Amino acid sequence: MRLFCVLVLLVFSSCRPAPKRVIGVVPKGANHIFWLTVRAGAEKAAAECGAEVEWNAPSLEVDASRQMEIVESMVNRRLAGIALAPVDRRALVRVVDRAANLGIPVAIFDSAIDTTRRLTYVATNNEEGGRMAARRLAASIGEHGQVGIIGFMPGSAATEERERGFANEMREKYPRIEVVGLRFAMADRAKALALTENMLTAYPALAGLFADNESSTAGAVQALKIRGANQVKLVAFDASEALVEDLRKNWIDALVVQNPFLMGYESTRAICRKLEGGTPAAEFDSGAKLVTALDLGKPEIQALLFPKINAR
Repeated sequence: MRLFCVLVLLVFSSCRPAPKRVIGVVPKGANHIFWLTVRAGAEKAAAECGAEVEWNAPSLEVDASRQMEIVESMVNRRLAGIALAPVDRRALVRVVDRAANLGIPVAIFDSAIDTTRRLTYVATNNEEGGRMAARRLAASIGEHGQVGIIGFMPGSAATEERERGFANEMREKYPRIEVVGLRFAMADRAKALALTENMLTAYPALAGLFADNESSTAGAVQALKIRGANQVKLVAFDASEALVEDLRKNWIDALVVQNPFLMGYESTRAICRKLEGGTPAAEFDSGAKLVTALDLGKPEIQALLFPKINAR
């Protein structure tokens, strides 16, 4: 009788499906359309390889400590892999290295990290994106005048690269344009608004602005509206429905738009390939495109600006 019971247990246990592998996806923030689009891409890739996504993020996009806690928890629970957009390029190094020591592959997306122990890096070429913004702004202001930068935060690799690309392009190609300052808004729209107003006051002849992320752009464009300063040309990174409408109404001169769906998809797909014994590419450029008001009717631009994120 005991042997019969053991055989029954063995039969039932062999029929039980193996638990799905879980891949942690940790963006910088949880609620913005950019990160929700990343999630859609990640979930598509995970579904294709029979895995599940565990999605978690800090409530504030500048909170490196909270992001580190989230990743630590995933490492402690030995998730199959982790896709991470580091808030800070240095603060997250220790936990990424720990994951690598335990054999947990970590794909880095959106923003770089100061360790080589990542599986892959999937992102926009942010320095070239900054240069792209500089070329557009220079053309819009006649290659002459003062311009300022409303940035994100110190230590964020992606936006540091955009700022460096923008400033270098201006210095190398446009000697009659002066970059008068870089101010950090720390993902705070109200602070971005105040910083922009201060810059407009300090430089009454300001010809243009570069805002290198969505929250900085939202604050900067609001400051321009309050001042009625539509003569100041604003070129910015990322998009939202409100910013696209501001582009349509010429409060924004141009947007550099990324492909967050591809970021989520390719970083998660790289983990799947590693788990299946493959070797993913060390880097993947997810691309960026400069969008003006004249481009808004193009289907490919509509797909970038308004991705379908609910079909998961």
